Amino acid sequence: MLREKRLQSEFPLLLPPVVLPTTPIQQVGPAALAYLGDAVYELYIRRAYLMPPKRLQAYHNQVVAQVRAERQADHLRSLLPLLTEPELEILKRGRNATTGHPKRVDLNVYQQATSLETLIGYLYLTDLQRLAHLLAQLEIEPSA
Repeated sequence: MLREKRLQSEFPLLLPPVVLPTTPIQQVGPAALAYLGDAVYELYIRRAYLMPPKRLQAYHNQVVAQVRAERQADHLRSLLPLLTEPELEILKRGRNATTGHPKRVDLNVYQQATSLETLIGYLYLTDLQRLAHLLAQLEIEPSA
């Protein structure tokens, strides 16, 4: 309980608002982890661009530039040297779960972006401190 309160003060936007069911994390599919990771990643990026105050269209343009698959693939490549073996395995699960053919980007870029989202979703559920550490390593373009 004390650890949870400390985490809430350090990572208020990263804490799950509800108690998770006791389903083992290994049973959560990579697509579901990527779905969650996409939301967490976008929230992190939105928070990064919140200040200084600006018009909504300016917020939107900055965030969209960062949450594109190409930028996510760049972020993944920058994080690779920092990842542990288990985290690299999560990336593989995310990459291999990619289905279909994206219309706008190269399949390899799309797989890398999905892998990053899968890792973020996984860490969101299992290790918020590690997630915060990795997100802090991302080079986010300065807010205009």
